[in-house]
Amino acid sequence: MIKKFALAAASAMLVTTVAFAVNARPVYAAKVDCDAVMNEVSAGKHAKEIATDLNISTSSVYRCKRHAKEAAKAATKTSMEAKSGREPSAMSAPSSAMAAPSPAMAAPAAAVSPK
Repeated sequence: MIKKFALAAASAMLVTTVAFAVNARPVYAAKVDCDAVMNEVSAGKHAKEIATDLNISTSSVYRCKRHAKEAAKAATKTSMEAKSGREPSAMSAPSSAMAAPSPAMAAPAAAVSPK
């Protein structure tokens, strides 16, 4: 009786595994073409529609949108600095707060000891 039950349980698990394997969606490890995604976004499609059309995840759509927004922001910042004749802020001199350490950092033992 126990052998029949074990055989039935193993058969059920095998059928379940095969059923899930047939319905599983393939995983894509290829890079996402953000230009194609942004073309779809500019056409007015929603993220879920774009993801279905391009066989990518919705998070990939949102990531492409975020990268495009960051690139546009950086391009605007760079063009504004070029118009004003300033160097990019990353290359500018350090601020005065970064130039000299605070008194507490200069003498930590003096700041801690209660004399």
